[in-house]
Amino acid sequence: MGCCSMLPPMVRIDELAPSETFVPTRQITKGPDFHWFGYYDKREFDSTNQLVLSNRVNFEGRSPTADDSIGVGYVDLSQDDKWFELGISRAWGWQQGCMLQWVGHEGKKVLWNDRQGDQFVSYLLDLETGDKKTLPSPIYTISPDGSFGLSADFRRINNLRPGYGYSGLPDPHVEVRAPDDSGIWKVDFKTGKTTLVVSLAQVAKIPWPNGLRYESAWHYFNHLLINPNGDRFVFLHRYRPDFDPTTLRFNGEFVTRMLSANIDGSELFTLDPSGNTSHFIWDDENHLTMWTRPQGKPAGFYRMTDRTGEISAVGEGVMTQNGHNTNLPAPYQDWILNDTYPSREGRRQSVFLFHRPSGKKVILGHFPSPSHYTGEWRCDTHPRSSNDGLSVVIDSPHKAGRQLHLLDIREILQ
Repeated sequence: MGCCSMLPPMVRIDELAPSETFVPTRQITKGPDFHWFGYYDKREFDSTNQLVLSNRVNFEGRSPTADDSIGVGYVDLSQDDKWFELGISRAWGWQQGCMLQWVGHEGKKVLWNDRQGDQFVSYLLDLETGDKKTLPSPIYTISPDGSFGLSADFRRINNLRPGYGYSGLPDPHVEVRAPDDSGIWKVDFKTGKTTLVVSLAQVAKIPWPNGLRYESAWHYFNHLLINPNGDRFVFLHRYRPDFDPTTLRFNGEFVTRMLSANIDGSELFTLDPSGNTSHFIWDDENHLTMWTRPQGKPAGFYRMTDRTGEISAVGEGVMTQNGHNTNLPAPYQDWILNDTYPSREGRRQSVFLFHRPSGKKVILGHFPSPSHYTGEWRCDTHPRSSNDGLSVVIDSPHKAGRQLHLLDIREILQ
């Protein structure tokens, strides 16, 4: 894997606060290689809650190149955390890996993205039969029943948001601000049929509340997520006002708005036009909780209703920092699982639970992140729960580079 081995520079121990854990915690991956899963809204545990998916790499501290590959596999918790390799990927980034995740309710199939020649693809691997199917598109998010997925343009994302796209293939629309044949595609897992459902040109023409239009900016889509019913999805429409397609350099921050749509792209709705949408999760088929700063309101977590835009604050005075929020599964769905970015003092990343009805916050642990884990190759904890809600896995570099750590939270819930 990869073209070389690169260990991060040493960090003086006094630069970091010590790690603290308040629930039973253990590291489930081991060196010398590094392991991480990536994003927080993907399914990491199989249906038995014993197989935990992970990426594996032999370097850290730089951007991936077209020559770098990673291993994909899983840890079997029932076999003393034994590692099982499933394959490799040449289509990956530090923040979201290669979109490795379990597929469907049964959780016996695994999906990840790869690059074959001049095309990004995805694989569907059946762990019971060993059958491996190649889909003609990379996948961003999967329907709950595992019958289809949605794809984004990872070539364009790589230029406009390094760390979230894939290297190895140039963007054919690099000089076009909002192309009409790039955007979001629906991919049928049975037939492989790929259909463009929302284009960048289409969304760039939708006015913002202030009446302005931003066709002159450089547009891309990111962070797609299908609702629990599988009939609608949300995505972030982002643009950069200053981008040089020749040097691939940009200045300033991107601006964001969140939109929702039916799976076929119809009934587009601007859910959050504030320009500040960040991390989010579906609470049910009609509601999402997200970090944003609505017009006239402070930054924080808010619950929004799809197709109406109704909004209410969540965790006021308690969940006061942006983090990677998800909901624990039933019967613990009243609990939000969340984290923080590194603190200024000691660079501690905190992982915690927040109980919606009572407003109670329970810290699970503090995990320091060395200062060289920053920017594109930072290591956010991205907490993910098991299907029964009793375990949490995080990515953290506080011991031996980025590795997976398992937290047992059953005593808090039961």
